Amino acid sequence: MGPQMPVTSAAMEHQTSPERILMSPLLPQVIICDLRPAGPRHRDADGRTVRDGFALDLTSFCVMAKIYYDSDADLSLLKDKTIVFLGFGNQGAAQAQNLRDSGIPNEKIIVANRDDHYAADAKSKGFNVEHDYSKAAEVADVVFLLIPDQVQPRVFNEHFSSRLKDSATIVVASGYNVFYELLQFKPSQDVVMVAPRMIGSSVRSLYVKGKGFPCFVSVEQNGTGNGMPITLALSRAIGATKTGAIASSVREETAMDLFAEQALWPNIIMLFREAYSVLKEAGCSDEALVYEMWMSKEPAEIFEAAAEEGFIQQLKHHSSVSQFGQLSGALKLDGSNIRAHFKEILYNQVLNGKFQKEFSKIEEDLEKEGDANPLNQLYTKSEESELGQGEKRVRARLGLS
Repeated sequence: MGPQMPVTSAAMEHQTSPERILMSPLLPQVIICDLRPAGPRHRDADGRTVRDGFALDLTSFCVMAKIYYDSDADLSLLKDKTIVFLGFGNQGAAQAQNLRDSGIPNEKIIVANRDDHYAADAKSKGFNVEHDYSKAAEVADVVFLLIPDQVQPRVFNEHFSSRLKDSATIVVASGYNVFYELLQFKPSQDVVMVAPRMIGSSVRSLYVKGKGFPCFVSVEQNGTGNGMPITLALSRAIGATKTGAIASSVREETAMDLFAEQALWPNIIMLFREAYSVLKEAGCSDEALVYEMWMSKEPAEIFEAAAEEGFIQQLKHHSSVSQFGQLSGALKLDGSNIRAHFKEILYNQVLNGKFQKEFSKIEEDLEKEGDANPLNQLYTKSEESELGQGEKRVRARLGLS
């Protein structure tokens, strides 16, 4: 039996069999775990050995997120509300159109955007565009923050924060700026997350087809006391509750997002880089390696199958040789070192704010040209590898560069 925690009688009210479901007041999830008999043993009136209490067996502990559907959301809550979209990029364009097609009057939707091609696109789609952010802020009941994370604090704090209504709802699609407390809100306002897990074009196309898309939702500050109903109404209006909007938090969204970017994908890039060098040393050509490893799009097809059928189950589409090699090889690998590395990044780089502080120091330099831009330096260094140079030769030969 694994680690245990005492269970209160209140928790027992939510029991099912053989598992028990506990609703945590601190989390938007359902916690499922086994209950084991616990406490001092004694004999009951019939002479049987019994225990009076129960304990949670944390070896079977898991967390299941609550999922919200159309039936949980009331679109009438958005009646007469003026909804402002700060930004009209891929997500802004998709969500604004979905909102309008869900019955929100066009005159109640305002796109706040500087005078550029995004503003022109919004006008071409029939939306009212306001170039003066202050004016847009003053009339907003709801504001979607859909400009890039790195510019949100400056634009929002300078032009929106002090001018928004005390009862306004601020909607973010990424947890980053809320989790790291980079945005300034009034205590009376609602701060919520509606975060589609799809690119904007898919958010729009799936809505048009009458289908939904995965989306994370949360209420981070419930100033009005009506934060969750408004969040669900907005989620339904953009099409997210048709297949289910998943309860989450800005902490969870930020942790997963930055972990993938700083732990998972860097290791995948490193594995491809080193694999390329080993196979190149063994006599494989650049052309063969580039096509075998990624240019054929086989990895993309594998991940698409994983999304449709399951991460492990998709292997059944591979040959028996491939299935045996991948499954047995993965089971032989010792994951303890990489697990320790992953934890170091998660807890001592992402969740403690270390990365955010480091990124803020170079943020302004990202607007610079040439080597003065730290991203350009990273690209240059990364492309010096055998993989980078080999791909460049192949693409040039094929006329793809």
